[in-house]
Amino acid sequence: MAASTKTSRSLMVWADFLGLALALAVLVLYFSMTTENFFSVTNLKTIANQIPVDLVIAAGMTFVLISGGIDLSVGSMMALSAAVLGVLLGPSGLPFGVAALACLATGLALGAANASLIAHLGVPSFIVTLGMLEAARGATFLVTNSQTQYLGAKIEWVAAEMFWGISAPILIALVVVALAHVALTHTIFGRSLLALGQNEEAARLSGIPVKRIRWIVFAVTGLLVGLAGILHSARLSAVDPNAGLGLELRAIAAVVIGGTSLSGGRGSIVRSAIGVVLIAVLGSGLAQAGAQEPVKRLVTGLVIVAAVILDQFRRRAR
Repeated sequence: MAASTKTSRSLMVWADFLGLALALAVLVLYFSMTTENFFSVTNLKTIANQIPVDLVIAAGMTFVLISGGIDLSVGSMMALSAAVLGVLLGPSGLPFGVAALACLATGLALGAANASLIAHLGVPSFIVTLGMLEAARGATFLVTNSQTQYLGAKIEWVAAEMFWGISAPILIALVVVALAHVALTHTIFGRSLLALGQNEEAARLSGIPVKRIRWIVFAVTGLLVGLAGILHSARLSAVDPNAGLGLELRAIAAVVIGGTSLSGGRGSIVRSAIGVVLIAVLGSGLAQAGAQEPVKRLVTGLVIVAAVILDQFRRRAR
């Protein structure tokens, strides 16, 4: 019986991967046939170089959703972390290494603040991160004086192309995805996280340090937010106080499309990464097809709803 159950779960996991791969292939084929320049080396490089921030944030969001929580503040926290980077790198004239460490530390501190309220005070993650969304955005406008800070050569080298037109940020993002995948699938932390998401009380009774695991999840997400702030600023060669608007929704959408359950206890970093690529391909294809922004948002919203409905069917099947 146990072997049969394990085999069934393995088949369902592979079915999820194949379903995502098929959906991605269908999108690429459709847009390649209906637009002139979609399936070109230039466009594919453009898509690859646009997704590093979303990949990094999606890795953290996957951990959060698996734990049974949610983080609505990642966009605002990224903007504030990047604002600190811009102030230190621009007006203050500090070296890039110092400014980058401050950016990472800011993200970690914000994530730790979320983590402490959620893990130790028991405040629902929705409420805490909703408050952080507003507070961090307000702090960002204060730090930047509501103005875009152009950094130019001080940071644009980070996003320079390395080989075959691929930039360093996409390689960094892939390393983050790989490390997050290993952490989820091959460590005690990953097994504890899955157990926490499936049944918090059972996890606690089993001796799993529930508060510590939940704290680590939100703190690590904050650290990844800081890294995303560096990558985003490098791509723009500037710090924008409006950076990251809607980022949390894109991240949640990609993770849910990738098969991570909104109710917790199940998810995959790799499938979340595929979800990011799928959304990027959809957005690029619609743009080349001449779709206006409202249409793009409508289609993306329908895809998210479809992913949630599919998640419900998966839960019943399991």
